[in-house]
Amino acid sequence: MPPRAGLNEAVILQAAGQIADAEGLDSVSLAGLAKRLRVQAPSLYNHVDSVDGVRRGLAAMSAEQLANRLVRAAVGKSGEQAAYAVADAYRSFAKEHPGLYSATLRAPKKTETRSAAAAELMLEVVGAALEPYRLSRRDLIDAIRGLRSLVHGFVTLEMSGGFGIPQDVNRSFHEALRMYLHGVETKRGGGRTPRK
Repeated sequence: MPPRAGLNEAVILQAAGQIADAEGLDSVSLAGLAKRLRVQAPSLYNHVDSVDGVRRGLAAMSAEQLANRLVRAAVGKSGEQAAYAVADAYRSFAKEHPGLYSATLRAPKKTETRSAAAAELMLEVVGAALEPYRLSRRDLIDAIRGLRSLVHGFVTLEMSGGFGIPQDVNRSFHEALRMYLHGVETKRGGGRTPRK
C-alpha cells in the first residue's frame, strides 16, 4: 500500500472525528484510522504517539470547535437571549457531532493546554451570558455547571430516544431553560431584570 500524501495530525484527527461521530468515541482505534485513511498502521506513528494521543488531540479539537460554536452564538446578545443562544448552540453541536461532543466531557488536565484553553473560553462565554444576573463567583460556577448539566442531560435523553410523549421537544427544552434561568434570577435575590 503506497503512503498517503498529505498525512498529518490534522488529517488523522479529522478521520478520528468521523469515526467517533459515526460509531462512538470508543470505536476510535489506530487500526480503524489506518483503514479509513488507507495507510499502514505503523505510518500513523510518524504523526501521533498512540491511540490515547489521538483521543487527547480529538478532545482538544472538539473542545475548540464547541467553544467557537458558543462564541458565534453569543455574539451580539446578552442576558437571557445570550443564555438561550449558547444553550441552543451547545445542544446542536452535541446532536450533530455526538462523538466529538463525547470527547469534550472530561475536564482537561493542566498539561492539556489546547483543551484547557478551549474549556476556559467556554466558561468565559457562558459566564458572560450569565453576567447580568450579578452572581457571586461561587454562585456563577454553580450556575455554569447547572446550565451544562441541564443541556447535557436533555440532549443525552433526546439522542437516546428518551422523550416518547408527543409534545414538541424544542418547546420542552426552552421551557426547561426558562425555568432554570428563573431559578438563577431568584438566586440573585432580585435587582434589575436581565437584559433581553
